[in-house]
Amino acid sequence: MSKITVVGAGNVGATCANVLAHEDIVNEVVLIDIQGNMAKGKALDMWQQAPVDGYSTRVAGGDDYALTAGSDIVIITAGIPRKPGMSRDDLISTNAKIVVSVTQNILKYTKNPIIIVVSNPLDVMTYAVWKASGLSDKRVIGMAGVLDTARYRAFLAEELDVSPKDIQAMLMGGHGDTMVPLPRYTTVSGIPVTEMIRKDRLDAIIERTKVGGGELVNLMGTSAWYAPGAAAAQMAISILKDEKRIYPCCVRMNGQYKLKDIFVGAPVKLGKKGVQEIIKLRLKKDELELLHKSAAARVSGQIKHQSCPDIPA
Repeated sequence: MSKITVVGAGNVGATCANVLAHEDIVNEVVLIDIQGNMAKGKALDMWQQAPVDGYSTRVAGGDDYALTAGSDIVIITAGIPRKPGMSRDDLISTNAKIVVSVTQNILKYTKNPIIIVVSNPLDVMTYAVWKASGLSDKRVIGMAGVLDTARYRAFLAEELDVSPKDIQAMLMGGHGDTMVPLPRYTTVSGIPVTEMIRKDRLDAIIERTKVGGGELVNLMGTSAWYAPGAAAAQMAISILKDEKRIYPCCVRMNGQYKLKDIFVGAPVKLGKKGVQEIIKLRLKKDELELLHKSAAARVSGQIKHQSCPDIPA
């Protein structure tokens, strides 16, 4: 038996649960939200979708954390979304309280889950969940890099008029405008992207990627959900199936890249134990400097979290 819980039945959480149900690789997906009837209703709607789309995954929902008992993976999407004019860091105090409460409730019913954090500001919320949970840092992972590279790849595919399936990319650092895209690790069917696109166009795409979330907030008045929900689901699938796929994720550094005790984005191998390895890239001096600059912003966010009243530090 396998089971995944998604906490937060808003746009991101519901999308994530729906993608997982369609994958048909778990026995049950549970959708939890403070608005229990909404979670129950969306779960029921997805279950009624099963005969149409041909999957067997049971989907349940509500506000009772007892439903989450025995979850292999928990995906936390709960929290308030950004609105126009807001940065991710504007959400720290409110969302930290939410994710800490969620974590404590989850652990009442499941002893040792793998937790994927989606709530913003992503890097700080992943840190908050890890501190509140007491779990191994291999079992608390932030979803950011999968989404950021997806945006990067989508923009490149549009520019080059090719399928995004053929584009592989890597980026590091925090989720936001301090992220560190790595063009020399970006390829199109094995061809370095730098051989296929002018530097000025590539630089423009990188800058657009850095503010990709903000672009969508300005267009819709709220945060994105299709790509973030699917990205979190993709991570869960690699873990559940022990695929050992390599994705950029927000993880705790323990000396890698000369960083310690800080959650920041890096390429990792995801398998049944969570983070099975942090991949060490041979970064150039300027790339490492950008990564450390991004990490410094994450440290600032962690300090802000620690200074929030009533939140375990």
